[in-house]
Amino acid sequence: MADPSSYRPGPGSIPDSPGVYRFRDEHRRVIYVGKAKSLRQRLASYFQDLANLHPRTRTMVTTAASVEWTVVSTEVEALQLEYSWIKEYDPRFNVKYRDDKSYPYLAVTMNEEFPRVQVMRGQKRKGVRYFGPYGHAWAIRDTVDLLLRVFPVRTCSAGVFKNAARTGRPCLLGYIDKCSAPCVGRVTPEEHRELADEFCDFMAGRTGTYIRRLEQRMTDAAEEMEYERAARLRDDIEALRKAMEKSAVVLADATDADLVAVAEDELEAAVQIFHVRGGRVRGQRGWVTDKVEEITTGALVEHALQQLYGEEKGDAVPKEVLVPALPDPVEPVQEWLTERRGANVSLRIPQRGDKKALMETVARNAQQALILHKTKRASDLTTRSRALEEIAQALDLESAPLRIECYDISHFQGDDVVASMVVFEDGLQRKSEYRRFQIKGFEGQDDVRSMHEVITRRFRRYLAEKERTGEWADGEDGLTDEDGRPRRFAYPPQLVVVDGGQPQVAAAKRALDELGIDDIAVCGLAKRLEEVWLPDDDDPVVLPRTSEGLYLLQRVRDEAHRFAITYQRAKRAKRFRAGPLDDVPGLGDARKQVLIKHFGSVKRLRSATIDQICEIPGIGRKTAETIVAALAGATPAGPAVNTATGEIMEEDEHDGTPGTTPDTPGEPVTAGAPDERRGQER
Repeated sequence: MADPSSYRPGPGSIPDSPGVYRFRDEHRRVIYVGKAKSLRQRLASYFQDLANLHPRTRTMVTTAASVEWTVVSTEVEALQLEYSWIKEYDPRFNVKYRDDKSYPYLAVTMNEEFPRVQVMRGQKRKGVRYFGPYGHAWAIRDTVDLLLRVFPVRTCSAGVFKNAARTGRPCLLGYIDKCSAPCVGRVTPEEHRELADEFCDFMAGRTGTYIRRLEQRMTDAAEEMEYERAARLRDDIEALRKAMEKSAVVLADATDADLVAVAEDELEAAVQIFHVRGGRVRGQRGWVTDKVEEITTGALVEHALQQLYGEEKGDAVPKEVLVPALPDPVEPVQEWLTERRGANVSLRIPQRGDKKALMETVARNAQQALILHKTKRASDLTTRSRALEEIAQALDLESAPLRIECYDISHFQGDDVVASMVVFEDGLQRKSEYRRFQIKGFEGQDDVRSMHEVITRRFRRYLAEKERTGEWADGEDGLTDEDGRPRRFAYPPQLVVVDGGQPQVAAAKRALDELGIDDIAVCGLAKRLEEVWLPDDDDPVVLPRTSEGLYLLQRVRDEAHRFAITYQRAKRAKRFRAGPLDDVPGLGDARKQVLIKHFGSVKRLRSATIDQICEIPGIGRKTAETIVAALAGATPAGPAVNTATGEIMEEDEHDGTPGTTPDTPGEPVTAGAPDERRGQER
């Protein structure tokens, strides 16, 4: 634990101007990023009597070992730089909204010649119009199914579209008039794009004008006694009204706004957002965050707006944003939103009327989300803290192990020996820092030697980084690669956990001793009785079965096992899929597929002459000679056996790949039930 006075900047050295500051720990990791209208006043508030600080702020300043700042011209620049640094460094003490799922959007790919309507998740793409987000993908599909009757826009994938264009026959939707079938030329690209534009206008909320136009056309058709056309228009209007009923009218027509509500307690906060377009609720989403610092509701709102609009531009930022509390100061945030939209954005608290009533509904949703989250997590913050304290007490550590690394060895009957390294920080997975190893020092199965090799390689890299940067010298160049990402193995753990008993623990400890590292604790967790083994101890440490510390160690161990066996299976599957053509230099996957497709199987390719192989486009004589030589030197695979029926299959049926069946291409044939194989694969 550091003393904040040891790194407090000298009097008068902090500028009295807007800027962004970063706290770093003893290993130069950024643990907190903040902005300030006056850097001098804000930073001074951190270096006061620790008893006067909020508990989480006190934890942050005592974890930090240095502070640095960057001066900017305006508060808007400070807001933008703070957002960029939080995205880059992912500081552990900053507010981070956790989204438990990737929300689906209704997307229209206006960047294609024939725009396509589909469900999309993840990062937004340029040239695609998005509507939502929706709570469920089925809600999007129900809406689209109703609208395709009126706006028969393409919904098929690129493969289906190309196949229909090649055969000259549309898909089923084309036959039932739910697609205008641009693939077979029923409509021109211009006509199809006009349909897509009308679809987007309707989804954007401009519904009333379009329905009135359809009603007028229906009336005209009836007057002209074109009753079939009038009936079709009547059904179209009914379909549109059903689609509109799926999103309730909540505000006056043509109102575009996002409503943000916050529910919070001392430890956590939940944020709910309603997206209102054209007076109707078009989407809803929510986030939850740990309050790892002393923070006001206005500051929570500011962080939510940064996450909500940080990657958005144009109409994705609405004209009006309604919030329960305004950031302090509000002007930079409002100016930042206006800049991202390209037009004026109103950021305010609703005072009366329909907007205030809707805000109360959003707030109730936020409160329910917080209650549900706390129920699901079962006081997870308190539990994690207790687990780390129990581990520290059981292993006689000086402090709680905030960073834990766990290692596991995996192999299949001595082949494809690999290892995994997983990282938990503050009791949570840190998947970006997981690592995988291939055992290179020897052949065969020896878990103890494998563990010694892996620990040696990992911490040799750590020492190399430490030596190269001059014992964590000042400056960022010693911390990150050229792309700004943290270097591999740059941070040491407080605790190393190995999957195994006393032999594996002794091997890990011996590797650390040989490297001269004596400030990292080591323990092992044996599967049989879930005993915790320490180096040089003849008896294990037995934690109670109800111990939160044991439960955390089990989670860490199980995650390391999962990560290792996933890698080992992938390597094994790749090895089993290898064929004689893999050894031909310069022959890539595309030309391999062309060869197999042309000749039908490896057996027929093996019997082909050089001239016959040269007839294939892209295969020269020299390559053909190499292929013939490689196949001549390869031993033909034995016949494959269908393990379900016992049938011996001809080589033509499975392209000469040993150990596979037609039903599961590329997967190794393995005898026995899963329980019977556990002794073979670990």
